[in-house]
Amino acid sequence: MAAFLQWRRFVFFDKETVKDQSENGKNFQLPVGISACDSGRGHIIWFLTRSLQLSSFQAYKLRVTHLYQLKQHNILVSVGQDEPGINPLVKVWNLDKKDSGSPLCTRIFPAIPGNKPTEVSCLSVHENLNFMAIGFTDGSVVLTKGDITRDRHSKTLSLHEGNCPITGLAFRQAGKVTHLFVATLEKVQCYTLSVKEYPRIELDTHGCALRCSALTDPSQDSQFIVAGDECVYLYQPDERGPCFAFDGHKLLTHWHRGYLLICDHLSFFSFNLIQKHILTIYDLDNKFIAYSAAFDDVIDVLAEWGSFYVLTRDKTLYMLQEKDTQTKLEMLFKKNLFVMAINLAKSQHLDNDGLSEIFRQYGDHLYVKGDHDGAIQQYIRTIGKLEPSYVIRKFLDAQRIHNLTAYLQALHRQSLANADHTTLLLNCYTKLKDSSKLEEFIKSNESEVHFDVEIAIKVLRQAGYHSHAVFLAERHMHHEWYLKIQLEDLKNYQEALRYIGRLPFDQAESNMKRYGKTLMHHVPESTTILLKRLCTDYHPSKDSTDRDSLDRPANPEEFIPVFANNPRELRAFLEHMIKVDPFSPEGVYDTLLELRLQDWAHEQDPGVKTSLQEAALSLLRSDNTVFDKALVLCQMHNFKEGVLYLYEKGKLFQQIMHYHMQNEEYGKVVEACKRYGDSEVCLWEQALGYFARKEDNCKAYISEVLQHIDENNLMPPLLVVQTLAHNSTASLSVIKDYLINKLERETQQIEEDERKIQQYREETAHLRAEIQELKTCAKIFQKTKCSMCNSPLELPSVHFLCGHSFHQHCLESFAESEAECPTCTPENRKVMDMLRAQDQKRDLHDHFHRQLKCSNDGFSVIADYFGRGVFNKLTLITDPPGGKSGAGNLEAEFSRDLLINTKRNV
Repeated sequence: MAAFLQWRRFVFFDKETVKDQSENGKNFQLPVGISACDSGRGHIIWFLTRSLQLSSFQAYKLRVTHLYQLKQHNILVSVGQDEPGINPLVKVWNLDKKDSGSPLCTRIFPAIPGNKPTEVSCLSVHENLNFMAIGFTDGSVVLTKGDITRDRHSKTLSLHEGNCPITGLAFRQAGKVTHLFVATLEKVQCYTLSVKEYPRIELDTHGCALRCSALTDPSQDSQFIVAGDECVYLYQPDERGPCFAFDGHKLLTHWHRGYLLICDHLSFFSFNLIQKHILTIYDLDNKFIAYSAAFDDVIDVLAEWGSFYVLTRDKTLYMLQEKDTQTKLEMLFKKNLFVMAINLAKSQHLDNDGLSEIFRQYGDHLYVKGDHDGAIQQYIRTIGKLEPSYVIRKFLDAQRIHNLTAYLQALHRQSLANADHTTLLLNCYTKLKDSSKLEEFIKSNESEVHFDVEIAIKVLRQAGYHSHAVFLAERHMHHEWYLKIQLEDLKNYQEALRYIGRLPFDQAESNMKRYGKTLMHHVPESTTILLKRLCTDYHPSKDSTDRDSLDRPANPEEFIPVFANNPRELRAFLEHMIKVDPFSPEGVYDTLLELRLQDWAHEQDPGVKTSLQEAALSLLRSDNTVFDKALVLCQMHNFKEGVLYLYEKGKLFQQIMHYHMQNEEYGKVVEACKRYGDSEVCLWEQALGYFARKEDNCKAYISEVLQHIDENNLMPPLLVVQTLAHNSTASLSVIKDYLINKLERETQQIEEDERKIQQYREETAHLRAEIQELKTCAKIFQKTKCSMCNSPLELPSVHFLCGHSFHQHCLESFAESEAECPTCTPENRKVMDMLRAQDQKRDLHDHFHRQLKCSNDGFSVIADYFGRGVFNKLTLITDPPGGKSGAGNLEAEFSRDLLINTKRNV
């Protein structure tokens, strides 16, 4: 039970006497003879508007005893008398409609239950217009159910019977359940109207006087208030609620906007006939008295337009207007009543910014008083509104580090911390040596992580909490930080390698490129195994069965630098790669070749050296190495077999011969000429020049070279003599046989040419004689068969001077032209083409020499002619031996010689 005397008193309402502006500011005078009051819908009944416009109408002929103005409908329910005696009438008025200038009365019915004459004590109407309850002085309650504005749609029944007058009625609506509170002088009861039998619950054996009950707002759970002389009770439909010890003889009770207003007698003796009343306004939630003052003879108190209006017997109207929230808060701040200010602000639904400002002021107050623990709790409540630096600066002292820690923790819980706040909090943990709090902070659920993980890892690492940093990095998959701490701080290379092996392919590949050299230096075998996995068939080594993480293996060529100081592991890695994947990148084969050549160069055991040589050659034969790189490697290590193989593979025959020349391997030089001379005939000329420059006795090799040159006519004799003239050891005997053979062949060639010249002269004379005969003598055609179809000739037939005869129809079918012999035309055309070509060549030769003489840049002229194909070799296709004889063969030979001569002249 709350003690009334312990509640603080404030003046949160301003008292004003209502002035009538139409009467030059004089006090407003209430009408005489007020017997019932109510308010709502912007009026105080009588109909007094906010601008003090007073209106009225006659509701009853004698008097009005009760009024009830609904809040949600412009409906007024009244109880009064139209005739003497005890015969109260209930009237329902529709204030929106008029009837002869007065509100429309929609319903009139007698209030007395049955035929018992009794006075009405109280009245209550449900806002949905479906229930109306009337209480009587004889203890009965009449309930009207249905549309109360119409007789036809409602029915009236007696709900309650008793001996004690009814002093209070109130409807309570909770969802679809409707309750009716009934108060008498002795009891408080509740009826459930949404149930057919209307069950009743007796809530208390204490009642209240007339007008000393009220119903709170829905925000206060619509509790029924009963004000007794000693206490004020609050009731739920099924039980009694809290109780407040407000003693005094209660005359009036109201509830409005969270305030409980009670009017009671002022307890002192006075000879004055005017009664003094105390009007007190309570805030039950915040437990303080918002206003208290004495008034003379209060008739009633009404609530409208956000204020209380006090009606007194002397016809004066007072207004109690509530101060604004900020003014009330400032009054509380001056008295350092911050807790009460906070509660008041919440009850007044102040926004978050306003509440935050109160928390800040409260925190500042506690901080000045030295209550740092209390202050930090208030500052925590400002998070999200107050700049964190305002609070942090106050608690940077080492003695207040635990308060700062609490604030920073709250900042992180609300996900409003930045990187600096995370750094500061972790530093606080480390300075306090509070490992439990630190672990709780970093090991919170992932959904509860409210800090920058990377910043946290950096701070923990810097502070030496490596295990915590590693845990955080692993949990939140900051792989780079995890590996950096394991390798650089903890030196746990095996664990770092295990961690990489559990990563997805892309991340494992990138981290091995970054940390591979370090791992290879400390754990070479395990690192090599992981690299083999990465470059072949990698899958994360987790317990999960996810086998779809590999789309492609890593490129082994990119990991070769990892093995910079580990040739043994590199060799094992590369040999594994070419074994698993014969189509490995060329760099793999090149590097492995280099390793094998190094081993070959340093090996002293002949047997091992031979096997290493074969291994190196097998790589060269695999065609997977880069030719240029492999050649350079073989030359660097003086690997003769490899160099010669690559020269031969690249068809660098001159290089092969030069290699033997450099090593003065005379037999190998001649062997190279024999082997590759057919592909490059210049090898024999170079070999002859090489031996000619040697002062050693190379007569045997020179003779062998000269023999081949002579047999294949590779060099002019003069050039051979000039080449051998540089050799002081070479005598005439060396080239005697060569010169004799050359001269004999030249003599034979001359004789052959003279014989052909004579033959051509004879054939030419014969042709001229034949031409003359054709010109001067008649030609006798004696052919009996067609030269085309080989059938006997029949008229009409065609005869040519060449001696061929044809059927006319055969000639027309097969001949391109009737003027030419179809049989001789191909050979004639060849001869004519040769002649035209010879003429063109002769003209081109003259034009070329003129252009070459006139040009300043002779090389560009020659290059232009080469580009146009002028100097391309002319190939002559003649009939094979055994073809036509006689004149045809003679013409062909003649044409061939002409072309040969033309080619020589060009």
